[in-house]
Amino acid sequence: MSKRIPNYALYGQAALPAWQDLLHLEWINERGDMHQREIKPHQHDSLLQIVYVRSGEGEVSLENSRMGFRAPCLILLPQRTVHAFRYSPETDGPVITAAQRPLESMARILSSELLALMQRPAVVPLPWDADGEEPIWPLIQLIQTEAQSQERGNVAAGHALLLALLVHVVRLEQPVPNHRPANGRRSQLLSQFRELVDMHFKQHWPLGLYAEALGITPATLGRATREGLGESPTAIISERVVREAQRQLAYTALDIQQIARDLGFDDAAYFSRFFRKQTGLKPSEFRSAFRNAGTNQPNSQHAQAKVSPES
Repeated sequence: MSKRIPNYALYGQAALPAWQDLLHLEWINERGDMHQREIKPHQHDSLLQIVYVRSGEGEVSLENSRMGFRAPCLILLPQRTVHAFRYSPETDGPVITAAQRPLESMARILSSELLALMQRPAVVPLPWDADGEEPIWPLIQLIQTEAQSQERGNVAAGHALLLALLVHVVRLEQPVPNHRPANGRRSQLLSQFRELVDMHFKQHWPLGLYAEALGITPATLGRATREGLGESPTAIISERVVREAQRQLAYTALDIQQIARDLGFDDAAYFSRFFRKQTGLKPSEFRSAFRNAGTNQPNSQHAQAKVSPES
C-alpha cells in the first residue's frame, strides 16, 4: 500500500493541469486487462468520470465505502473522489472522462440538482425500456463520436451531450427531502464555500474567516447552507475533515499520528477524539472495518461521517 493516494489524469498517467480541456472515452477492458481487472485506489484532481457498465459485475470503493455493482448501471466519479475497482472478466462498457469545471459552469446555470449530482460519487442502477433496449445508449454513442472526432467544437459538443446524459440520471433519482431548491445566487455561494473548505480545511479556519472571504456574515452563511444543503457550515467543514481522514485511513499506510499532522491537528489524541465523535469509531477501528469489509459496505455509522448540526 502506498504512502499517498495517487492523482492521475487517466489511470496510470500523470495528472493534467486543472485547466486542461478534455473529453475522452475508452472501454473498461482497454485499460483493465493491463491491470488484471483491478484498478487500485487513486483520484483525478480536476476530472469527472462516468462509467457505463453494460455487462458484468464487480465491486467499487468510493471514498469511505465499498459496494457491489451489476450491469446495467452508471458509476459517477466527480473530481477528487478516491476510487478503486475489482470486476469480473466479462465486465465492459465505456468510461467517459471530461474536465469537470466547464461542466459545472454549465450545470450551475441549468439546474441545482444537476450540479449536486456532479459533485457526489454514486452507483446508479439503470432500467431497461419496454423493448429491452438501453435508453441512454444513443447518447453514449454520440459522446463517443465527439470524443474521437477532430472536428472543431467537438469537446463543447461532447460536454453538451454529457449534460443531457446527466439530466437523464437526475430524472432517475429521488429528490432529497427537506431541502429547498437552491436559487442561482445561493448555489454559487455554496459552491464558493465548498471550494474554500477544500482549500483551507487543513488550516482549521474559523467560520468567521470563511464568511469574510465570501463577503458575507456568518449568519448569512449559516442560513444559506441550512436552506440549500440542510446542514450548518460547521458540520460541512467537519465532514470535509473526516472525509479526508477516512481516505487516508482507507487507502494509505500512514500512521494515525502522520494523518493527524497532515490534517492540521497538533495532538493525535485530540484528532482521534474528534474522529470518534463524528463517526462513532476510533481511527484504527475505521481502518480495520474498511479493510475487512470485503464486498459488503461498512455499517453506515462506520462508513459515513456522522456530523451533528451546530449553530
